[in-house]
Amino acid sequence: METDRPATRAWVLHPDIKTDRDRRAAGPALEEGVALAAALPNLEVVGSEVVPLPKVHPGMLFGSGKIEELKRRLAEAEIELVLIDGHVGPVQQRNLEKEWSVKILDRTGLILEIFSDRARTNEGVLQVEMAALSYQRTRLVRAWTHLERQRGGLGFVGGPGETQIEADRRAIDDQLVRLRRQLDKVVKTRELHRKARAKVPFPIVALVGYTNAGKSTLFNRLTGAEVFAKDMLFATLDPTMRRVILPSGDEIILSDTVGFISDLPTELVAAFRATLEEVLDADLIVHVRDISHAQHEEQARDVMEILHSIGVAEGAPMIEVWNKIDLLDPTAQEAMRNSDARSKDVYAISAITGEGLDRLLAEMAERLKPAHLSETLRLAHSEGKRRAWLFKEGVVDTEVQGEEGSEFTVTWTPIQKERFARL
Repeated sequence: METDRPATRAWVLHPDIKTDRDRRAAGPALEEGVALAAALPNLEVVGSEVVPLPKVHPGMLFGSGKIEELKRRLAEAEIELVLIDGHVGPVQQRNLEKEWSVKILDRTGLILEIFSDRARTNEGVLQVEMAALSYQRTRLVRAWTHLERQRGGLGFVGGPGETQIEADRRAIDDQLVRLRRQLDKVVKTRELHRKARAKVPFPIVALVGYTNAGKSTLFNRLTGAEVFAKDMLFATLDPTMRRVILPSGDEIILSDTVGFISDLPTELVAAFRATLEEVLDADLIVHVRDISHAQHEEQARDVMEILHSIGVAEGAPMIEVWNKIDLLDPTAQEAMRNSDARSKDVYAISAITGEGLDRLLAEMAERLKPAHLSETLRLAHSEGKRRAWLFKEGVVDTEVQGEEGSEFTVTWTPIQKERFARL
C-alpha cells in the first residue's frame, strides 16, 4: 500500500547561521540533509538549498524577504513537506507552516521519522516511541500557547482549571511511564543475555562509527551474515551479534551497532543508551570511518563525543579502521597503504573488496590475547559486592583479612580491571 501512494514532494533547507559556534561546512551539511531525506521511503526530494543567515529570527527563523521568496518557489514546485536541516523551535514551526501552507520537519523530527521507520525489534520500537514522545512534549510548551481551551474547575477557588496543554502533557507523561516500564523489562532481558555472554569465554568486538561508514558491510563480510546494508543513512538501527572465528583460530563475538550522526537528538541518545551501552562491555572497539567522505575528520569527532557521553573511557582499547579506500584515487590509495604514514592503531581497508582485512583480523587477534596483570587491592568489609565479583571472576590469588577490611592479590586482564572499576 505504501508504494501505491504518490511520493511526498519535499524540499531540503540548510540554515547556515553565521553566529552558530558549532557551524558545519554548508555544502556537506546540505548533502547530509538530502541523504537523510532520501532515507525516508515514499519521499521525493524536489530541491535543496543553503540559506545563509546572519542571525536567527526568533519568530520565523528566516527573514521576511527570504520567507516570501521561498513561499513563491515552494508553491510553484507544489511542495508538501519542507525539511529544515537544523533546530526549529515550536513557534517557528507553527509560523512557517502557516506562512508556507506546508508541513515542516526539523533535523530532530526527520531523524526520529527514520528511526521509527527502521526499528524492527521490540526494544528498538519502544526506544523510538519514547524519543518521539519526549520530542513531542517539547513541541507542546509554546506551540500551543494560542489555544485557550480549559476544562474542569469553576475558577472560584485556586484559579482556572486544567488547560488543554497541561492535559496533553500529562497524557504524554503517563504514556512515557508505561513505555519505561515495558522498556525496563526488555533491558532486564538484555542484562541477562549480557551476563550469559560474560560466562562465554569469547571476547566481544563492537563496530562503531558514523552512519553509512560501512559498518554493516564490514560486519557481513566478516561474519557471512546478511544484515541489511545499503548506501543509506541509518540502514542499521537494531544491534546484531554474530560469532566470528579469527584466522588465529580464536573466536570472538562481533557486534554491529546503530550509526552515529552529528547533532544526534538528545532524546535519541537517552532512549538508545541501553543499546549503546553494549559498547561499554566490549573488549575491543573498532571505529569504522568512511575515509572517502569529505568531512571524515568532523564525523570522527562526532563519534568520539557520543562514545565519551555514554561512558567510554579515553584510553579504552580501540582500533581505527579507514574504510572505502576503493573509492579513492590511486595516489591516495597508495598513501593509505603506506604503513609508515599511519599510526599503529589505524588500518586502511575496503569492506567491499576485502583489501586490508587480513591485517585487521590479525591485529584483532593480537589485541584480544589476554595479558594478565598481578596487583594488590584493599577492600573494606562493606564492599561485599566487589569482593564477590572478584571470586566469581576467579582472579583472586590470596586474601588476608584485617580489622578494617581485606587485602587481595589478584591476577587479571586489563578488561577485567576496567569492569571492576565500574562496579
